[in-house]
Amino acid sequence: MEDEEMERKVPQYLHRKGFRLTELALQEERNRLSTTSLSDVSLSRPDNDPARYYDGYNKLRSWAYNSLDQYKDWKLRVLYPAFIHCFMDLVSEGHTLEARAFFLKFREDHELMHSRDLQKLEGTLSPLHLEEMDLARSLRENKFRIKLCEYSYELLLQYLQKTQALVMLGIINERIIFEVSAGQPSLISDDADVVALVGTSKDLAKQINQKEVHWGLLEDSVEERMEKALSDSDRAEGESKDADAEDNNKKKSSEGGKQGGPLNKKLKKDKLVGATGKNTKSETSMISAAPRVKPELTLPATPVEVEQSILEDLRNRAQLNNLALLSVSFYTFLNTHNGLNCSSISNDGSLVVGGFSDSSVKVWDMAKIGQPAKTFSSQGENGSSQDERLSSTSEGKRPYTLFQGHSGPVYSAAFSPFGDFLLSSSSDSTIRLWTTKLNANLVCYKGHNYWDVQFSPVSHYFASASHDRTARIWSMDKIQPLRIMAGHLADVDCVQWHVNCNYIATGSSDKTVRLWDVQTGECIRMFIGHRSMVLSLAMSPDGRYMASGDEDGTIMMWDLSTGSCVSPLAGHNSCVWSLAFRIILVKQFFLCL
Repeated sequence: MEDEEMERKVPQYLHRKGFRLTELALQEERNRLSTTSLSDVSLSRPDNDPARYYDGYNKLRSWAYNSLDQYKDWKLRVLYPAFIHCFMDLVSEGHTLEARAFFLKFREDHELMHSRDLQKLEGTLSPLHLEEMDLARSLRENKFRIKLCEYSYELLLQYLQKTQALVMLGIINERIIFEVSAGQPSLISDDADVVALVGTSKDLAKQINQKEVHWGLLEDSVEERMEKALSDSDRAEGESKDADAEDNNKKKSSEGGKQGGPLNKKLKKDKLVGATGKNTKSETSMISAAPRVKPELTLPATPVEVEQSILEDLRNRAQLNNLALLSVSFYTFLNTHNGLNCSSISNDGSLVVGGFSDSSVKVWDMAKIGQPAKTFSSQGENGSSQDERLSSTSEGKRPYTLFQGHSGPVYSAAFSPFGDFLLSSSSDSTIRLWTTKLNANLVCYKGHNYWDVQFSPVSHYFASASHDRTARIWSMDKIQPLRIMAGHLADVDCVQWHVNCNYIATGSSDKTVRLWDVQTGECIRMFIGHRSMVLSLAMSPDGRYMASGDEDGTIMMWDLSTGSCVSPLAGHNSCVWSLAFRIILVKQFFLCL
């Protein structure tokens, strides 16, 4: 029996036998299969009409905005991926004018949350631009992961089935992965990862963050030996003082008289003040409680004179408390005319460096501010240098030391921990190592287009961040990188060393922060939560926490041991360009610009 005859005979048989319910079920199944086949044919049918994107998105937008306020935020999350891919599909099909009109018509829907991405995509006018732009390529190659409550997800499915919005249905099937959660809807601000690319999703982060991180300080460092020596001396000194105080107290009390009361009170007060001072000092040394970690890198031997200078600096540091408050010195760059790209201060505060758009690097000696000084110019590559003194010339004497050698804007500059070397990175694809004692260029490192460069806490090693989406680790004695960290989906804008030198952190335009193992070059932590490119990083002195600042002004505190966000900090209205931790009394604070 043929298929068509079978389809006609079976309903007749069911009707004749009185199987009414079975007959209705068979009819509904036939209708469902015919509708599905029709939809599949419609989806596979080529259609070059650009108006279908406008109509499809406009209807989806109207449906989302006309929803109840309780579910509106959840439904609006679908609009951004739909808008982005409608625009890129129009561009890829060659409908440049229609794509431009579509972008200008609906871009205001997403200005608040995605203004940076829209600025980058605004100049996309041809399929070639989609292939060359990192952001567009990342959006095309990865899927969006969107969190929705269960009821909102069901409403979305009902809308798509009812309206037969084939364009939107195709984009949602191909470009979006839904993570449906049970329960009542929550505000969109409660979760920073409600809309994210799969390449930067929490699933991948959870998989990476399972690896162990030893976040403590370096074992047997100069600071640790100094802390042990100070604690031993303080303990011995305290015991001797207590013994002397008890002897004096017994001697005075045996004499009796009216003066015994006041003297005893004074002795008790002195003892209390001494104990309070000890507590304050121990509280300010929070980093002493951090675990000690063996270095994975081969660390250079510290010269005796350098170690002595470190110990002397540690001895001379004042303990901060309510009687000895923090003192601050401010310096301002005048008349830079938007030419100053970066600045840095040496660890001892004696030198300040500025990197400028005219490819120059200038260093100021704080002890000579206000006094006439000589200027030095150095040029050369791969260690070759030529010093040229500019004393009483037509330009006159300058209060800074001028380093010349770059051929492009200088985007980052960093002093070595001991202040004897200076690194500068430029858009000319070079990093230059300068000596502050000879005022000369020692080495020119070539590799990639640099955004940031940072010395390690023990000098000798340094890390760079680049436009090519990688970070690299270098040593001062080699002109080739030791490690290349690859994995970010966009520019690596900033880099920061961990205090134990075993890890580096990188912030990227792909809105993520990653922590890398220096020895293996492997990513061991991925931090997700920023809504714009990450521009600055800072490590806490004990090595457990990290702060990151982004382009929208948000600062996030991360726990390196767990990979979780401790707390987001809001307050800035624009870019957070720099961060720095400081320990004051018991709490940890950091400065941001």
